[in-house]
Amino acid sequence: QVQLVESGGGLVQAGGSLRLSCAASGRTFSSYAMGWFRQAPGNEREFVAAITWSAGNTHYADSVKGRFTISRDSAKNTVALQMNSLKPEDTAVYYCVAKKYNTGNYYLTEAAAYDYWGQGTQVTVSS
Repeated sequence: QVQLVESGGGLVQAGGSLRLSCAASGRTFSSYAMGWFRQAPGNEREFVAAITWSAGNTHYADSVKGRFTISRDSAKNTVALQMNSLKPEDTAVYYCVAKKYNTGNYYLTEAAAYDYWGQGTQVTVSS
């Protein structure tokens, strides 16, 4: 059973930074890609960023390009999201996700592409 556990959320003022981390555990964890989604109250879940495990190719939502950076540590099975220049509209619950294989009909920007989801961590940006 694969588990994804997020950490690093919290309260920060606009313009500040936070770093989210996601640790993957499981007997034989491996994945094609991992990433982050977020969901604000009253909104649909939306894609934030993704990274392919082997090549390290990254993908970002337009709303976070230039401000957020996703990275992975293959040895530790962790993925991180460095969030800079945070805005109040970044306030949401952030979910770590993992896609096991490079198969399927969904892009990495789509929630349906992912096999595993974490429980989420709250990020609140005050104005």
